[in-house]
Order: sequence, then structure tokens, then C-alpha cells
Amino acid sequence: MPDSPDLTLRERRPDDLPVLWRWTHAEPDPEWKRWDAPYFHTGQPEPLPFDTYREQTLARPASPDLRVIALDGMCIGQVSRAEEAPAGGGWWDLGILIFDPGHWGGGLGTRALDLWAAATLAETDAHVLTLTTWGGNERMIRAAACVGFHECARIPQARAWAGRRWDSVKLARLRG
Repeated sequence: MPDSPDLTLRERRPDDLPVLWRWTHAEPDPEWKRWDAPYFHTGQPEPLPFDTYREQTLARPASPDLRVIALDGMCIGQVSRAEEAPAGGGWWDLGILIFDPGHWGGGLGTRALDLWAAATLAETDAHVLTLTTWGGNERMIRAAACVGFHECARIPQARAWAGRRWDSVKLARLRG
């Protein structure tokens, strides 16, 4: 049986920037934007030229709350987290994004989310982890359930997208 690909979360490196720029600025209509809160992607600013993006990105220090998802060392996406107010309250909201649809459907997102939840619990005072998606993103809901998240809120028809109303779905996982 072949070894499964090595999936890791790591800090952003300069050699990741072409991939990150491609998927966040150069692709005119990337598929990931149709699944990652698509109702927020309308009216986005003009894409940055690569040199400007590189300069601005390298000027910011790496954040412990943002990591690259690397498959066999190559950047395929990113994870993020933000502490919900008030600081020190133990509530952290997570995000995950795999850019290329060629990497979807094989469990990589589930593995990355599991790694990110474990890292967040190890590195922070988190008592509860949450993530928010929309009712149309069934893959995200399934991935979260596979790593111990449970639906804790569903706001009916809160999001308008593609001529329909969709539920906003919040999932949570407690420490321990």
C-alpha cells in the first residue's frame, strides 16, 4: 500500500508566495471562492501585481495564527484562527482553505483541520474551537464532524448566494 502524502502545517516561506498570490490574486474566478463564504467575495479590490504582493507580504511578520497547508512540502492552502472577544476567554474561531479543487475530496481538508485544531489547543488557552460555514458547504460540515466538531448554531437563510438563501452554520469542539 503506498504511503499517504505528507501533510503539514507550517509558517509561510518566501517560496510559497507565488502559489499564494496565484490563488488569491491572479486567478480571475477561483473555484475556492465559491465555497469559502462566497457571499463575501463580491466587490473585492483589484488584484495586486506579484511584486507588490510579495513586498507587502514579506514586510509583515509571520503570524502564529496563520499557517500554510503543505502537501509533501508544497503550499496547497492555509489555515487561520482568531480569538473571539474578550481576549483570554478561551474561544478561538478557525478557518481552513485548500485552493486547488484537485486536492478536494480526498480527506486532506479533514486532516488539515484536525492538525489545526490540535495545534490551537496546544498553543493557546482555547476551551472551545468554532468554525463557521454556510449550508451549501457540505464538505466543510462533514470534515468538521469527522474531527469532533458538532453543530451548535444554524441561522436560517442568513446568507444570499447564487440566487438562493442559505443557512449560516456554526460548529464547535470543546477541549477534552
